Amino acid sequence: MFKSKPMARSLVLSATMLTSSMAAPLAVGGSSPQASAGNVSRAAVNAVENHRQTAHNTITVNGVEIFYREAGPVDAPTILLLHGFPTSSHMFRNLMPALGDQYHLVAPDYPGFGNSAQPSMKEFVYSFDNLATLIEAFVTKLGIGQYSLYLMDYGAPIGFRLAAKHPERVQSLIIQNGNAYKEGLRDFWDPIRKYWKDPTAENAEPLAAFISPEGVKWQYTHGVRNENTISPDNWKIDLHHLTREGNPEIQLALFYDYQNNVPHYPAWQAYFRKYQPPALVVWGKNDYIFPADGAHPYKQDLKHLEFHLLDTGHFALEEDGIVIARHIRRFLERHVAGNQRETHRAVAKK
Repeated sequence: MFKSKPMARSLVLSATMLTSSMAAPLAVGGSSPQASAGNVSRAAVNAVENHRQTAHNTITVNGVEIFYREAGPVDAPTILLLHGFPTSSHMFRNLMPALGDQYHLVAPDYPGFGNSAQPSMKEFVYSFDNLATLIEAFVTKLGIGQYSLYLMDYGAPIGFRLAAKHPERVQSLIIQNGNAYKEGLRDFWDPIRKYWKDPTAENAEPLAAFISPEGVKWQYTHGVRNENTISPDNWKIDLHHLTREGNPEIQLALFYDYQNNVPHYPAWQAYFRKYQPPALVVWGKNDYIFPADGAHPYKQDLKHLEFHLLDTGHFALEEDGIVIARHIRRFLERHVAGNQRETHRAVAKK
């Protein structure tokens, strides 16, 4: 079950370093620091550019070594970026420097994903409940009190657990191809639903395609406008952790546990209705995994919703990262950053 050829570690590390070194900040509106250097000191310009740089850190949380990317000034409003399957914080490599001049961005890799440790299934329970518990502890250990949540794919059930448990911590939601409604579970989920009902080796076999080289590439390229704009580094880097010994069994466990997210949907929807967090939907409408059917129901429950369907696929940041960064900047300025500045001014006057 789930047999695939392991990749050479050196090749993946080289691809990772190349991607990191070439990830220039996205143009997201406004004049660049360089363009205004004549009016601003070089020290100030350098400070802005330093904030755009992404740091690559590790921290031990509940006995598990967690890798995370961090960019931006720590006293700025925080965006907690929660990645999907089968990727890692690598999916945010361009978004972070694009927003790092004004926001504090933190993107962890879950256990068994990316550069985080992969404890055995005897040592760690690979469930969405447990992943949410670990990410909650991760945020607490970093001392982050409030944050906006960027939720994508697996990041949605993890992040919505955090939001429903601690609504006072959530300043806003940024939802990108992440589900909280049954309408979003369409044809793609049929073989997974079959495995939920009867978790046999026979029913598990078709799921192996989701972590094969062809299957991972398909998740990045299906529904995009121009496949040539999607870097092959994406699926090659993902396959590094997917082909680690024991990882296919971990992914299968999470496929099976995904069914336990569905009963939480009513509670998450109740959270939306009660607390009305400002929300931005930026959704690749051609996504076969989480189609736009799952995006529209958010309109029913969220009153302060900005809604954008993008003409791309599952990993919308790969093709429309510049567009998404611009939407995020405008949205957070309206609902988070602007409010925070008003609060600071009010406190200063007292």
